[in-house]
Amino acid sequence: MTIPTPDTAHRIEVRPGDQAVRIEIGGEVIAESHRALILEETRCPIRFYVPKADVRMERLERTATHTHCPYKGDATYWSVRVGDRVVRDAAWSYEEPLPERKDIRGHLCFYASRVDAFLVDGEPLARA
Repeated sequence: MTIPTPDTAHRIEVRPGDQAVRIEIGGEVIAESHRALILEETRCPIRFYVPKADVRMERLERTATHTHCPYKGDATYWSVRVGDRVVRDAAWSYEEPLPERKDIRGHLCFYASRVDAFLVDGEPLARA
């Protein structure tokens, strides 16, 4: 669904995806889903928001990092721990997104550049 933003030149579109999304760190699958939301935003790479139910949340630790997006709200960041390795701020979520972006509540988005593998239908996602 495309929703207008305060900046009329800025657009965000979120749609359900059916691609196989797989995220790995340290040889472990951290997330695997066929239910990720695809978010396309002006001047940003395509992002895949994975439902928390499809993420190994026991491997994630909330960090003190927070950012604000005028179009989505306040983001909470998560590190991933696999054994002794910690990948700091590898993912983010909007725990209480703005009302017009409530569709991404309950989902996490991972940085492709911070994980060992980010595969979409078996192909590597660009490292953004």
